[in-house]
Amino acid sequence: MINLAQLSNTHRPTKKRYRVGRGMGSKCGKTCGRGVKGDKARRGYKNHFGQEGGQIPLYKKLPTRGFTNGRFKNEVFAINLGMIDKLYTDGEKVNLETLQQKGYAPRRVPGGLKILSNGELTKKVTVEASFFSQGAEEKLKKNGISFQQVAVAK
Repeated sequence: MINLAQLSNTHRPTKKRYRVGRGMGSKCGKTCGRGVKGDKARRGYKNHFGQEGGQIPLYKKLPTRGFTNGRFKNEVFAINLGMIDKLYTDGEKVNLETLQQKGYAPRRVPGGLKILSNGELTKKVTVEASFFSQGAEEKLKKNGISFQQVAVAK
């Protein structure tokens, strides 16, 4: 029987570690391939992205212009009719709370729930959502499934 101690790496041959700082005859002695002076030549150096060593970094020099909607955007959780058909049984209520209980929707959805028309919904459920796509509304009406539009909870 094989155990962990008997396993070996069969995919890639192990490369011998290059030993630096072992004299001038070793091709990598004295400065050990780090060059001469400066932060990068010192021990403990870590390269911090955007750091320019006392000089003002480029991202601070560039102008900040325009407007972004990112602070005011409300993300909407969208679900297809086909997924509702998989998740729910007859007589159940489809809304954001039940989707969260089933572990399908995230905890915070500032924009509310949107129903999309991809797939077919054959089960008789009641749908409560903030938004419906045109195709989803048509399919729900055609199948005789009750749905209502609710306000987004703030």
